[in-house]
Amino acid sequence: MPAEPVAPPAVTEDDPGGRTVRRLVAVVALTAVLPALYLPGLKHNFFDLKIYMSAMDWWRVGHPLYDYVQPDRVQGELYFTYPPFSALLLWPFGLLRLGTTVAIFTVLTVLAVVLTTRWLVAPLIARHDLPRTFTLIAAVLLVLAVESTRETITFGQINMLLVVLILADLLFAVPQARRWAGVGVGLATALKLFPGIFIVYLLATRRWRAAAVASATAAAATLLAAAIAPGDSWRFWTHELWATERVGRPDYVGNQSLFGLLSRFTAPEKPERLLWLLVVAVVAAYGLWRAARAARAGDPLTGLTLTGLVGSLASPITWTHHIYWFVPAVVLLVDAALSAEGPHEVRRRRWLAGLALGIAAVTIYGVVTFQAWGAAVVRTHDPLDFVLQNTYVLLSLLLLAALPVRSGHSAENRINWTELPSSHDRR
Repeated sequence: MPAEPVAPPAVTEDDPGGRTVRRLVAVVALTAVLPALYLPGLKHNFFDLKIYMSAMDWWRVGHPLYDYVQPDRVQGELYFTYPPFSALLLWPFGLLRLGTTVAIFTVLTVLAVVLTTRWLVAPLIARHDLPRTFTLIAAVLLVLAVESTRETITFGQINMLLVVLILADLLFAVPQARRWAGVGVGLATALKLFPGIFIVYLLATRRWRAAAVASATAAAATLLAAAIAPGDSWRFWTHELWATERVGRPDYVGNQSLFGLLSRFTAPEKPERLLWLLVVAVVAAYGLWRAARAARAGDPLTGLTLTGLVGSLASPITWTHHIYWFVPAVVLLVDAALSAEGPHEVRRRRWLAGLALGIAAVTIYGVVTFQAWGAAVVRTHDPLDFVLQNTYVLLSLLLLAALPVRSGHSAENRINWTELPSSHDRR
């Protein structure tokens, strides 16, 4: 009798070799896509970092810091716009070769991406029993693929270093009531004013001591800069701070703030200030109310993410490289989707997963990387223009309303973002 055919061994869910191969393929695919995403941004050639270093050279030989100006094809003229405390920290880098400074900033940014991504994803891994090493690597590669990260690296910006200070403070120091809670937010505010919105968040959540420490830290750093460079400090706080035209054109699509949205309706004229302030007040009040609710529910990541989105919307100028806050928003949406169990939550799980996937796809593709907006004044003419020119603004507004706050869950069902998993977690 002929031998019966023997079926090949099936690859099951428990096949470790098959899982390993699939994960390697996914990592290789993500890594292979990164060069194509970064290629269009290479034209930036660390433009912002070069402005910083040229301004330091200008300042070192005795010129007023805020007199430095550099022509730009799109924005017209660009200046050094950071507070004096930032200039003090940037000054030593002006003594190095430009290539060395570029390498240092790039390495620090990548390290900041790895560190902050681990902070965000490690509790998610622990809660849902995800493969640790693969999930961390994939998450880091995805964050590196996001447009805000690409623009930060290719322009030579300092945004990720500020994110480290903010997350360290609000995910660990503040929830754990550490003595130094507030220092990170205060330093970030002194370096680049945008993080001041997190002091407002601390006040809204009644973290009085942390808010006081943050305010005192920002004030101390500012006074230190004033003691070293009194003339430049006086000029910045009394004049340059209020001259928004020094930062760039508000109608340019790279400005994804509410003021940018309104400017694209009125360009080349500026929008009505009273209307802008009214819109900002409504958006900020709602966003900070939800952020405070999240914090009181023991969900600091949702609270700080909502606050970051409020700050991005409220600031007159929010360039694409400023909007890091879509990254933690996607993490929160993925967590909520994985936590939606049972047949009665299928629709909610699909909505949350779809929203997370959509935001990830949009922020990886971006709003400026693959679009030739040109140097001309940008105006909104029709609904399609409105969506394409204000994509991040619209996503931010959507997230202010849709980002889930786990206020009704018991403590054991929440991610404890203040405790990282130990080394014996799944790999």
